[in-house]
Amino acid sequence: MDTATALAWVRAIAAAVHDNVDLLTQLDSAIGDADHGTNLQRGFTAVLTALDGRDFATPGEVLVKTGTTLISTVGGASGPLYGSAFRATGKQLTEPAATADQLRVALTAGLEAVQKLGAATPGDKTMIDAYGPALDAFGEALNHGADLKTATGKAAAAAEAGMRATIPMIARKGRASYLGARSEGHQDPGATSTALVFRALAEVVSA
Repeated sequence: MDTATALAWVRAIAAAVHDNVDLLTQLDSAIGDADHGTNLQRGFTAVLTALDGRDFATPGEVLVKTGTTLISTVGGASGPLYGSAFRATGKQLTEPAATADQLRVALTAGLEAVQKLGAATPGDKTMIDAYGPALDAFGEALNHGADLKTATGKAAAAAEAGMRATIPMIARKGRASYLGARSEGHQDPGATSTALVFRALAEVVSA
């Protein structure tokens, strides 16, 4: 992953959020504050402005700027969580181009940052339930000799499967946890937006 790929990834995420803002809002209206879609759209609109016209020496600089902007512009939990993930990921990518294995290490740091901030574990019905499987699938593909295109495709598919797996879960973290058993039967909006992030990565790498 080089700087151009990182920029393309962030722009693809922004486009995916824009295209799915109504879905994210609908999902969040069922078990949250109905603001996940609009918050992320506002955040990534600000990110595009922050990235526009700037020169970045490494892909990490792109992702750190993305994370910092999300933290400063997005309300609720999604800003700090996604912001921390992108910042932690970016801080690992200090060279002009990253290998697939370096990207795995960086994405792992992103997941750890989210878990530290949100204190969520698998099965809590959060973005972790999409991020964790995506990272596992990415690493497993690399371990079996897959190239970056194949590995990111596997990660995206696993994130989407993890997203769907949140439907029968009962939320144990975040706003949705206040609903208790009533959160069952609803797809988690954070897991859904996380799946969009990994699908955007796969599409950019495959382009």
